[in-house]
Amino acid sequence: MKNRTTKKLRGGWLPALGALLLLTGTSFGFFSLKQPGEIERAALPAGDKITVIALYPSVGTIKDLLTLRQNKLIDVPSLQVVGVYHEKEKTDYEKSKAFVAENGLDWITFHPISSPISAETVFQTNACTPEFEKVFDLADGIIFFGGPDIPPYLYKERTNFLTIIEDPYRHFLEVSFVFHLLGGYQDEAFKPLIDRRPDFPVLGLCLGCQSLNVGTGGTLTQDIWSEVFSAATVEDAIALGPSCWHSNPYDKLLPQERFSGFIFHEIQFADEGRFQKEIGWNRKDHPFVFSSHHQQAEKLGKGFRVIASSLDGKVVEAIEHERFRHVLGVQFHPEAWVLFNPDYQTRFTPQDKEPFSLKAYLEKRPQSLAFHKKLWAWVTQGWIKTHRAGAQ
Repeated sequence: MKNRTTKKLRGGWLPALGALLLLTGTSFGFFSLKQPGEIERAALPAGDKITVIALYPSVGTIKDLLTLRQNKLIDVPSLQVVGVYHEKEKTDYEKSKAFVAENGLDWITFHPISSPISAETVFQTNACTPEFEKVFDLADGIIFFGGPDIPPYLYKERTNFLTIIEDPYRHFLEVSFVFHLLGGYQDEAFKPLIDRRPDFPVLGLCLGCQSLNVGTGGTLTQDIWSEVFSAATVEDAIALGPSCWHSNPYDKLLPQERFSGFIFHEIQFADEGRFQKEIGWNRKDHPFVFSSHHQQAEKLGKGFRVIASSLDGKVVEAIEHERFRHVLGVQFHPEAWVLFNPDYQTRFTPQDKEPFSLKAYLEKRPQSLAFHKKLWAWVTQGWIKTHRAGAQ
């Protein structure tokens, strides 16, 4: 991942990987969050890099990260992203590598893992454990991105017909990585990697939020429409109204109209929660977020608490770790490139006669746009603090 010349890694050196990622740099500035919403500039030593691990480095994930950088939501000029995945995953990562090469994105590299892993070995020391340790030691932060449903057998439940298992090896890798990072109820004697660096930043986005929960021993609601709202049909879901939509039911009802599968809705914060306090938000603030999911955290994993919910209080929208202060999961998509690209337009319902820009939608709701900016400022501050601590 990242070549650190000032000290030896706890888990040993990775010569081949270090050589792959060694870059000759210049002196850069970066931003850190001084007070909620307040940014100050500092400097990194010449050639220094902030390394962030991205699980599931698909073309879409790379577009998300690229767009966030272009729009200064991630304003870290010295950023190095390493895409980590299991070689048995369903996604064709050769397309990702081609996209990176074609666009000259030399700040993105890849690290495939080939070590065997199975459902039976996820929550224990396994063949991937040395990889997890090396990745953790070399990183300043980790992001778990969105994706398909987690196999319910990983949280000891039977599989609902509405749960769709598409990519089991991705889940084996990512859920096991979460368990190694944070520990869990599955084996309370297991010593988590994050004990070495308690302020290490971990961010889970949509599926990533669910992975944080399942990886630490929690469970999921397998279908929000039927289990939470008792909606048996798509028409029942539409009748609930947009405030109860967490994916767009019109996408299922009228696929020929090519409506977005995502939807905007408001969230509310709990009275308790470090994250909202640190970004200057409170229970009165109801930012719009962009989501497409039919599952959510149910029984919470070890160490987590709910810090945000839907306005009706029925759906978990964000969780944070009570002990590890920079571990956050959100059940929405603040990273989606379509939110910040003015050229992308779509429709949500038949009432939308013409496609419209999602970026313009957010810009017309300044509080919601500010929330996205503050969320990413908070995330990048965590990377920077971790990097500083590692360089000492």
